[in-house]
This record gives sequence, structure tokens and C-alpha cells, in this order.
Amino acid sequence: MAHENRDTAGDPATATALARLIWPLRLTWAGLWAERLVRSFWPVWTILAATLAALVFGLQDLLPLDWVRGGLALAALGALIAAGLGLRAFRRPTRAEALSRLDASLPGRPISSMTDAQAIGSGDPWSRAIWQAHRRRMAERAAEARPVRPDLRLARRDPFALRYLALTALVIALMFGSVWRVASVTGLAGGGAEAMVGPSWEAWAQPPSYTGKPSLYLNEIDAPEITLPVGTRLQIRLYGEVGDLSVTESVSGRPAGEAPPGPAQDVEVRQTGALTIDGRGGRSWKIMALADRPPLVTADGQMEREADGQMKLSFSARDDYGVTGGQATILLDLPAVDRRYGLAVDPEPREPVTLDLPLPIAGNRAEFSETLVDDLAKHPFANLPVVLNLSVTDAALQEGRAEPLKVVLPGRRFFDPLAAALIEMRRDLLWNRTNGPRTAQILHAVTHAPEGLFRNERAFLRTRVLMRRLDAEATALAPAARDEIAEQLWEIALMVEEGDLASALEALRRAQDRLDEAIRNGASQDEIEQLMQEMRQALDNYMRELAEEAQRNPDQQQSENRQTMEMSGDQLQEMLDKLQELMEQGRMAEAAELMEMMRQLMENMQVTMGEGQGQGPGSQAMRDLSETLRDQQGLSDDAFRELQQGPNGGRPQEGQPGEGEGQEGRDGRSLAERQRELGDRLNGMQDQTLPGQGSERGENGRRSLDDAGRAMREAERALRDGDLPGALDRQAEAMEQLREGMRELGEAMAEEQRQQNGQGEGEAFGRADPNSQRDPLGREPGETGRIGSDRNMLQGEDVYRRAQDLLDEIRRRSGDLSRPEIEREYLRRLLDMY
Repeated sequence: MAHENRDTAGDPATATALARLIWPLRLTWAGLWAERLVRSFWPVWTILAATLAALVFGLQDLLPLDWVRGGLALAALGALIAAGLGLRAFRRPTRAEALSRLDASLPGRPISSMTDAQAIGSGDPWSRAIWQAHRRRMAERAAEARPVRPDLRLARRDPFALRYLALTALVIALMFGSVWRVASVTGLAGGGAEAMVGPSWEAWAQPPSYTGKPSLYLNEIDAPEITLPVGTRLQIRLYGEVGDLSVTESVSGRPAGEAPPGPAQDVEVRQTGALTIDGRGGRSWKIMALADRPPLVTADGQMEREADGQMKLSFSARDDYGVTGGQATILLDLPAVDRRYGLAVDPEPREPVTLDLPLPIAGNRAEFSETLVDDLAKHPFANLPVVLNLSVTDAALQEGRAEPLKVVLPGRRFFDPLAAALIEMRRDLLWNRTNGPRTAQILHAVTHAPEGLFRNERAFLRTRVLMRRLDAEATALAPAARDEIAEQLWEIALMVEEGDLASALEALRRAQDRLDEAIRNGASQDEIEQLMQEMRQALDNYMRELAEEAQRNPDQQQSENRQTMEMSGDQLQEMLDKLQELMEQGRMAEAAELMEMMRQLMENMQVTMGEGQGQGPGSQAMRDLSETLRDQQGLSDDAFRELQQGPNGGRPQEGQPGEGEGQEGRDGRSLAERQRELGDRLNGMQDQTLPGQGSERGENGRRSLDDAGRAMREAERALRDGDLPGALDRQAEAMEQLREGMRELGEAMAEEQRQQNGQGEGEAFGRADPNSQRDPLGREPGETGRIGSDRNMLQGEDVYRRAQDLLDEIRRRSGDLSRPEIEREYLRRLLDMY
């Protein structure tokens, strides 16, 4: 150590502590070197890193030669100046400075204390003992010394972080550039080693990036023939004296005399040809141009229609390097349209429908298959003949087209005749606005006798309001109004199609028909599973509508004194499970027979209440609400008839009373008075004992009744003011809220009775309609008695096996020749029925 003395050598603890400081001292000293070198020479390596990044990126091959030489000269000059300033500022660190820094990092600077000598009292033994104890404590502290980290922060010296910019550029260049390009600077000076040994050259082939092929360094390729994609860029650099080397090529397609002279040439491969570097050390290649073929796309099969009206089309596409995009264009196939009725006039011009084709999110796009799915059910082209054109493009902007596909554009299918008629009127309006008067005339005819046609009162009222608007605007229908009316027609058609018990039964029948067709035609397991799910959903909807209908009309649910067959919801589910099991086992004949049995059951089913239901204050309140709803419907019908008969579209003329106020109805009261009486009746029902007190459904039902009362009051005000259109809207709202309230209260009442009667009792269950002329299996009654079974039929553990056994027995007896012919004929008729 620098200050060691005889006292230090005489103290073993001190000597040991100083020996342990050798490596911490050396590392601290090395840190001082790194710290001062970085602070003095960071501009040098910043300039070198930035210059190297530019060379690896190949800027010297892109810029003019003079610019490259000037840039390199500036970089070299800057590096020399930075190095000179760094040498001037650099101060070599000493061992003593490292020791001082290490000592300063410890509390009390113990290293200095260990190397110091006792100044006074050296002759006093007590004083020397204290001094030795002090040095031992300092030795213990010094033994804990650790190397001091150098301070390499340069933020104050480099406030713009130029060093980081240069380092980042170098890293990116090493990742995406080529280190071999740095060698091209050797020929920029026009002399050097290459000039001394003779002329030299370099060449690179860079295929288009979308091909995914690597760049080639032609100096390393000795093969006489090279295959390169069209669009490949050939970069050629000639070094040495001008004229010693020359380039001839026939791959770019330009005339031979148009090749630009000079040491740097760029050539794009456009055709098969040759590339020759003439001169000493030159070389020649035959280049085969690999053309980029246009992409191909084909439709796989026919366009399919989903259950909800969505279109579905599978297609395949391929390209030698990969498809980058695609479109499906749909145009109206006017010559194929049946030009009758509303389509007899010429259609209004419409832009083609353009859909983007789906591409694989991951993986190779050189060859793939995808499915185009889109919902165009509301488009004016829906359910009309169209021409579908598929096209795809590649990275070279080449386009491939499939053969035009002539199809009927899928749209939603409406099975209800009224809904289908409304959709047809919507189609005619969207075809051409001149169909407005014709559409209004047809709507007048449809709504003239709505009994038996409109099962949804709100749909009827909305149709009449829409018809009134068409009457006023049909002759000058604006595009925005046309689109709004078309949207309302769509909503009304959906309401007619899906909104009531008959529609639920129709949906169930459709689901049964589709499943029955699948059973008979040998559908796949996936299709059967989907159709089974559809039938389960349709059955649930139908049972729910039956339950609501039973609660709305409890008087019609009183059974006659006849034998009936009861079946719970669980048993229906068991039948469905059995049906699915038969289909999964391939027993299609048995599945078809069970399907027919279920069809007959559904046709004759109605919902009854358990014991104790249909009676009591709650049931009376439900009957009163049902009567109020019927009276409100009748009042709305009278208001609409007055609107049709009155002048000015339901607006009173000046000086006349409002029509709703002044005209008397069949019972001598005005429409407004009748509306007020209905509102008072509904308010009085709120004071009765409504079911569901305190339950969530009960409270929801009461809120709906409150909304219905509010709508009735607004309808009364509109009638007194003579605003019949506004009154009709409010009356429609009141009826809708009444139905919603009745539904909620009915479910609340059913829940209360289930809780009172115990789990499973009082639930809605199916039974054969006593008013039907058929028994639950669809059989006609005999002359002197009913052909059927007792109440406990189908209550066994395996009802379906029992039904199968009966059918097998009927078949056996019908084939027994020993039986009378009349009996066998009767049995054959039974088999034909089931």
C-alpha cells in the first residue's frame, strides 16, 4: 500500500485486511479507466457506429459516388477530431485515486486509518494499545469493501442521446442489412489494393420482397444458369479504371445501347436472357426469368342459405407466392328476373354489392380454402337472381377471376303468407319507388278484412299506420322515406312470422318437417344434431306460447268430460332424447315412426293447469285483464275505421270538434269516453289482488300495466284533440304493454302455485285438445265410442318401446293370413296412418 509503515506490517489483522483489498482495488481501478475512456471517446464510437450502420444498409450502393466519398471523408474527419479532443481531455487514473475512491465508499475511511502512523504517544503502552484497537476496527470495516461501480452516465455530455441513435441504427442494420455490403466501399477510392492487382467487380440479385426468396451474392455463384423471379433487381458495382470492365445484359428488355455506363448499374429482370461482365475477371450467366403467375380462385360448390337467411359460399384460392386480397362482387341478373307484378317496371340503378373475401389469419396464403359468410337478407337483391364474381389479387397486383356464378341471392325465408306478402311489398318498393301507390293499394286490400289474417294486433296497427303514410307520400316518395318504410315492413313481417302462438306452432312444424326429411334422406350426424337442437328450441317456444295462451284465456281451458291423455314437459324431453338416440344408432325407421307420433301429439296439444289453478282472485284478475285487452282492440278498430271515413286523414277542420270527441260509437259514447273508461278500469284492477306480489315477475307485470295506463291516458288526450293517428299509436303501445304485463303476471302466478303445490305439481303439462275430433294419436273417434286409451297412457318407464311394440304387433297381425280379411284391411289402414 502507498502508506504502509512498520506498524502496518506488525499488525496481522491489518495486513490481512489490506491483502483482501487487492481485487476490490483492481476492479475499482478498472472502473475508473472505463469511466474516463467513455467520457472522453464516446463521440468517436458514436460516429463509427453510425457510419457502419449506413454501410451495412448499403447506402453507398444507392447514393452517387461523390456523395458517398464525401460522407466517408466527413465521418473520418469527425472521428479524428473527436479522438483528438478525447486524448486531450483524457487523464490516466492512478492506483492512489482508485484506493481513495474505494476508501470513500466505506464509512469512516478505514483504509486511510490503517495506513496511518501514530503521531504522538508512541512511547506510552496504553496509547499504543488504543491505537492498535482502533486499527483493528478499521481493518474489520475494510474487509467489507466491495468494488465501486464506475459512473458511465453521459446524459449531461450527450443531451440528445446521439449515442443511442447510432447504436439503434447499427442493431437494425445488422438485423435487416448485409455485412457483405461493407466490402463495396473498397472500390470507391479508385485505387487501393484492388487497383494494384487489377480490376474487380461485385454483383447482387435482390428478388422482390413478397417472394420471400433471399438475396444472392453473384460473386459466389459459379453456375452458368440462374433462375430469378421477374422483378428481381440486379445491382452491379465495377471497380478499377474506367473502361476496364463493362456490363452487357438482355434481361431488362431495353435496347443494348441504352445501358447506362458507369461503375454502378441497376438492372431489373423482366425476361429470360444473359448477364455478362466483360473484362479481366469477368463472368457470364444465363438468367431464367421465373414469371409471377396470376392468382386463381374458384367457387367450391353452390351457394348455400343458412337458417337465418345468411349466404354461405366456400371457395379456394391459390397463387405461387400468396394471395393478398380478394372480393366478391354481386350484380343483379336482370335478364333472369321474372318481370311480373312489382318487378315489371325497370329497376332503379343500384351499386353492385362488394364483399371482402376472408383470408387466413395465419399460415400460408399460397393455397387455401375459406368460406364467405354474410347477411344480405335485407338487401334489395335478396331472393333475386344475381351474378356473383369472385376475384383475388397478389402482391404484384395481378388479378385472378373465377367463372361468373349465377345464383339466387339467399335471403330470409318467410313461411307465414302474410309475412311473405309484406316482404314482397318491401321488395317492390326497393325495386322502384314508382311501386309506392301499388304497395299502398295492396296494403289496403290486406287490412280490409284482417280477421283471421293478422294474429298480432301490434303488427296490424303498425301496418295501418304505414299504409296511411304511403297514401300521403307514395306519389313523391323520397329515397330516405322509401328505405325507412322498407325497414318498417321488415319489422312487421318479423312480428307476423315469429310473434304469436300460431307462428310458434308453424316454427315447430317446420322444424319437424326438416328433421323428418333429414331422417328419410340419410343426413349426416352433424346435420341431425343441428336439426334436433332447432326442434328442441321450437318445442320450448311452442310450450311457452301455449302456457301464455292458457293464462290469457283460462275459461277456454276447462276440460270436457272426456278421456284425455296428459303428458309432462319432462316426458316430452324424454321423447326427444329417445328420438335422438334412435337416430344415433341408425334405427331410422323407428325414428321416423316416433317422429310421426310426436307430430300428432303436437297438433292436438293444449296446456292445462294443475289442480287448483284457474281459480281464485289471481285468475279472475287475469280474466279481467284479458277482457280489457279485447275491449282495447275493439276501440282501436273503431278508431281506425273513423280515420278511414273521416276527412283530412283524421284531422278536424277548423271550427269543428275533434272527431274522436264528437262522433259517437255504437253504444252512444265517444271514442275518448270509451278510452277513459278502459283506463279507469285498468287503474281499478291495480287495486285488486294481482298475482306475484313481491316477486320480480309480479313487479315487472305491474310496471307494464302502469305503462299501459299511461299510454291509454295519452290516447284519450289524442282522441279529444282529434289526433286519430297519434291515438292509434298510443293504443298500440297500450295493448303491447298489456300483453307484456299479462305474460309476467301469468308466470308469477304459475310460480306461486308451483310453490304451493310442491315441486313438480301444478306445472303446465300437455294434453289432447278436448275440442279436437282426434285423440292424442290423431285417430278419428268411432261411431259408438272413442278409439283411444285411458289417462295413464304413456306414463310408463319406457313409453317409446311400448309404442314400438304396439306397431310391431299391428304389423304381425296384418300379415297373419289366418285372420279375417276385414280385420287385416283395418290393420293396414292403421299402419298407413302411422
